[in-house]
Amino acid sequence: MKKIMLSAIAFAILGIVNAQTPEERGLEIAKAAEQADLGFNSSSVNLKMILKNKNGQTSERSLTTKTLELTEDGDKSLILFNSPKDVKGTSTLTFTHKIGADDQWLFLPSIKRVKRISSNNKSGPFVGSEFAYEDLSSQEVEKYAYKFVEEKGSLVVVEQDPVDPKSGYTRRLVTYNKDKGYRFEKVEFYDRKNALLKTLVYSDYKLYKNKFWRAGTFTMKNHQSNKETILKFSDYNFGINLSDEDFTQVALKRIGG
Repeated sequence: MKKIMLSAIAFAILGIVNAQTPEERGLEIAKAAEQADLGFNSSSVNLKMILKNKNGQTSERSLTTKTLELTEDGDKSLILFNSPKDVKGTSTLTFTHKIGADDQWLFLPSIKRVKRISSNNKSGPFVGSEFAYEDLSSQEVEKYAYKFVEEKGSLVVVEQDPVDPKSGYTRRLVTYNKDKGYRFEKVEFYDRKNALLKTLVYSDYKLYKNKFWRAGTFTMKNHQSNKETILKFSDYNFGINLSDEDFTQVALKRIGG
């Protein structure tokens, strides 16, 4: 009798799980990914950016990125170009918001001015790379509507539709690895005509502080221009103390100047 009862309960639970809509499951996965990465507080990392044109010719840049984790709103980040000379001192400040448009500023050392990036220009290329300004924002759950697509072993695919009507994308297809803290493995970006525009592949992952997965390489391929941007990350540091004062327009101008 007990076995029959337990079987009935198991089937009832299974029925509830299976009753989830694709939208509900997609949102659940996105929240699980966000939860898995909470608590890093602040970090810095060095990057090498490799730009590859359609003929395969390459050029390199070096950058430093700092990030401040915020729970009441989206994260803050600051990117500084260290070389070559034509971009040295160029820096970008991003305030990601869970609701509404993000705030972004660009410091150009040639004119020694901080320029606010308009919401209409968020889909534009970030300093000549295949990354758009909106790609610099932290991954906040509230920025998308979700729909579960498929599951293959440890990989789950979720469609994410940007809430912001000024986004350069109609949707993104995100592949998560549910066995590795729901880390991103791949993102496919579709343009405003719903054609595949870019694919971002994450690789060379390392686990930091026994919790935080960070990819050592980002490879962004533009399928429409045949250009590519590769980011190589090194020297991750989670032991630094950053505050709001490190993420201001004054700080942006100071580090760039």
